[in-house]
Amino acid sequence: MKSTLIDATSPKTWALIFDKGGDPVAGLTAFAKSQNVGAAHFTAIGAFSDVTLGYFDRAAKDYTKIPIPEQVEVLSLVGDIARQDGAPKVHAHVVVGKADGTAHGGHLLDARVWPTLELVLTESPRVLARVSDRDSGLALIDLDATGQRPAP
Repeated sequence: MKSTLIDATSPKTWALIFDKGGDPVAGLTAFAKSQNVGAAHFTAIGAFSDVTLGYFDRAAKDYTKIPIPEQVEVLSLVGDIARQDGAPKVHAHVVVGKADGTAHGGHLLDARVWPTLELVLTESPRVLARVSDRDSGLALIDLDATGQRPAP
């Protein structure tokens, strides 16, 4: 993955271009750790050679996996980053389009980039923290929690 800082003023904004075969969630998480990102939001377009979407099953308190083992266009990828247990945690939703024009969407669980994924990441001026929600079992942003950045 390649990245460049496109605006160094607050809030910082980066462009990230993912390599063929790259894992966007792992790559974005590693980037957020390396840049000490406390909170951010992002959008992206591109394509995947395969993707696994997730649909949250409230009764099971887990994601139902929806594998799409084919080339798809990334029509929209949006998400945020917040601190969970002191480390950046990526939360992303994606809509992908198949060759026949149908669209499928859900939580981004896993994907492989092919041939590119072009992502713009904007840092938030405040650190946000995710805290486990007892009712859903999900780690949700809690505006009362402190998501302090660790010392660089």
